[in-house]
Amino acid sequence: MDPTDFQQRLLGWFDQHGRKDLPWQQDRSPYRVWLSETMLQQTQVATVIPYFNAFIGRFPTLESLANAAIDDVLHLWSGLGYYARARNLHKAAQLINKQGYFPDTLAELIDLPGIGPSTAGAVLSIAFNKSHPILDGNVKRVLTRFQAIPGWPGNSRINKQLWALSAELMPAARAADYTQAIMDLGATLCTRRNPSCTVCPVNTHCKARVSGTVALYPTPKPAKTLPTKHLFFLLLTDQYGRVLLEKRPPNGIWGGLWSLPEFDNLDDAGHWCQAKNVRILSQNLLKPRRHTFSHYHLDYTPLYAEIKNPINIVMDAGPAVWYNTVWHHAEEINNLGLAAPIKILLQSLNNGNDND
Repeated sequence: MDPTDFQQRLLGWFDQHGRKDLPWQQDRSPYRVWLSETMLQQTQVATVIPYFNAFIGRFPTLESLANAAIDDVLHLWSGLGYYARARNLHKAAQLINKQGYFPDTLAELIDLPGIGPSTAGAVLSIAFNKSHPILDGNVKRVLTRFQAIPGWPGNSRINKQLWALSAELMPAARAADYTQAIMDLGATLCTRRNPSCTVCPVNTHCKARVSGTVALYPTPKPAKTLPTKHLFFLLLTDQYGRVLLEKRPPNGIWGGLWSLPEFDNLDDAGHWCQAKNVRILSQNLLKPRRHTFSHYHLDYTPLYAEIKNPINIVMDAGPAVWYNTVWHHAEEINNLGLAAPIKILLQSLNNGNDND
């Protein structure tokens, strides 16, 4: 099948069956497209929709995002994960707002924080209707099956091959519709499991389908055993019902979010309390929990403690891991940028389900 035939079949299918009512497809603008593409990185559409709506409701324009406090941005991102996306989005919005126009070239876009070639291609094609290829997860799956390309797509050689194929199939006209169409094909028909090959518009030329090997593509990432890290989170409450939260540094895991003091072991937690002159009235180890990142498992045990003298807790100066410590009332917590595990833990505490 030549590229023109592929494009025509795909666009014909999109005209009849493609998704056209997603929130970011309404009142389309470079800002809305960029925001949606950033949120959709490694995240499903169904998960993104409520976050996108809330984000646009709070920051309807790029200027409003650029002028926002990073805490407000992270609060609206809380639970979506991969928080570097939010920090980079905020930084890039400030840069774009300062220069006074939204970039419409590949070089300008990929020069911004958090924007790679695929996100840039999506913005250029969908928002500006310029012919630029993309290569997100859905497109990789479609192309590896269509051409029966073996090898993990994350491999540099395979990735280069897929980029070349994506560029070859990209039409000069209807760039926005084509980009949306090939993403929709991967999201709705050429799915990871149980693909709907019988109604695929390009099924007669799909090498994986013809050979009966669809399930083999794309080649999965080589298996790797994730290491496990063990931590204790100190959940301190005072007689006013407040909980002590500390703001993490801007970079790294949960960067810029509010969290609980963390320790490698119980002795370290005890020494920290002694150094702060914290008088523990009662304490209780809660049920251990697990949170899995892309590169390791975090097994953490909350140490719940009630204290009498919160006024004595003051952060030390110098190169501390934490740089901002504040007592928060329960009603304030919902307005903070919290990592999902910490938010769930605090909610269970407030609901009286400490050991859930």
